[in-house]
Amino acid sequence: MIKIKQAIIVEGKYDKIRLSSLVDAVIIPTGGFAIYKDKEKQELIRTLAARNGIIILTDSDSAGFQIRSHLRNIVKQGEIINVYIPDVFGKERRKAQPSKQGKLGVEGMTTEVLLDAFRKAGVIADESQPKSEPITKADLMDMGLIGGENSAIMRAELQRSLGLPELLSANMLIEILNVMYTRDEFLEMR
Repeated sequence: MIKIKQAIIVEGKYDKIRLSSLVDAVIIPTGGFAIYKDKEKQELIRTLAARNGIIILTDSDSAGFQIRSHLRNIVKQGEIINVYIPDVFGKERRKAQPSKQGKLGVEGMTTEVLLDAFRKAGVIADESQPKSEPITKADLMDMGLIGGENSAIMRAELQRSLGLPELLSANMLIEILNVMYTRDEFLEMR
């Protein structure tokens, strides 16, 4: 498993599931073309791009390239790395029919193909960052952000101050905080 500091933006939940076994990173599915109307997810992607950069990994069909183009257009600050998968014709196991263009998507790629795509894009593990204890639910509880009176209000205020959407689950908030901050940096925010 390779650790990647940038958030990885993919089209769907099955792409996220596929990558979760290969990389240690925040993986955000766009929900396909739903990203065009999802202002909160767009803002989350902009925030992640400005903080640590993003990696866009979409299918190699026309829909994937449209979504990739839209993401590049909405991100005004931060690094964008494009990772491309090759055109491989076939059908994903879970689907009854091949895609419209007959190409496998991210979820259908082998481990070797996906890792090679990351290597070709210059994405490697970030070993320069010192290892840090992760931010945990216990940290959020100690700060009064979960499990206490007014914790939802305090969490919403924190998310707003960080430029994050307010509808994040506590688990997604922890995942994003661990990309944006070391545990020490986060605890100093008290």
